[in-house]
Amino acid sequence: MVGSLSGPTGTARFIKEIGAAAEIATLAEPVLESLGFRLVLVRIMGGQGPIVEIMAERPDGTMSIEDCKTVSMNVSALLDVHDPLPGKSYRLQVSSPGIDRPLVRASDFDQWAGYEAKIELKEMIDGRRRFRGVLEGFEDGEVRIEVELGEAGLNVLGIPLHMVAESRLVLTDDLVRESLRRAKKANSGRLEAEGSEAPGDSEIGDGAMLDSDQLEPIAPDGDAPARSGKTSNRPGGNALKLKAKKKQNSKARTKTTTKLKDRSGRPGQS
Repeated sequence: MVGSLSGPTGTARFIKEIGAAAEIATLAEPVLESLGFRLVLVRIMGGQGPIVEIMAERPDGTMSIEDCKTVSMNVSALLDVHDPLPGKSYRLQVSSPGIDRPLVRASDFDQWAGYEAKIELKEMIDGRRRFRGVLEGFEDGEVRIEVELGEAGLNVLGIPLHMVAESRLVLTDDLVRESLRRAKKANSGRLEAEGSEAPGDSEIGDGAMLDSDQLEPIAPDGDAPARSGKTSNRPGGNALKLKAKKKQNSKARTKTTTKLKDRSGRPGQS
């Protein structure tokens, strides 16, 4: 579900959970912010013994095992009180968004411009709803992504934010290298500011995850395994129409800029 932007441009999440996941997000988000983190996504996975996954990160995009531990200790007690899944035993799992991260803020599309992503729309366009290509950023309320559209050739789609159901980065070698470079730079800068020793390469990574059984707070000296993030895809929607115009890119090759509109013909609103 897509919500409206609020606060500083591009810093609020436009992806909003539904049901119990939305309740958990509402409870967890202010706690995360008070601790210096920001919420990425809440998911509830499984049936009889569900897992509540909270993806979070620092504003610089990093999330260590210790950060996961801090979030788990503070959020688990809150969820115990509010019991968002009454009558069910469940586990709280706190993780980073991973390298192939979901893109949940307008600023994410600018931050990861130049890297491959998959975008799923709320409604179909010319018989398809999923697009994969290279991000070109966010402009005028639209996600810009360069894709191949068969005989139409290379296109830059302008997708209104309210039409995006789900989007995430595609795991590639270039993305892995860039993610690790950014993580190392962010961690080194923060530790330098704190007067601590910079970590070695083996201590830096993405996909940190902490699993807390039955929402029991984890002791400060507890251990947690580092694991990679997971992906998800959802099905979807109805027909839309295209409108196209030509433009020249920076490499002087012709592309088609395609603006997606909803069925009423209105451009998207952010």
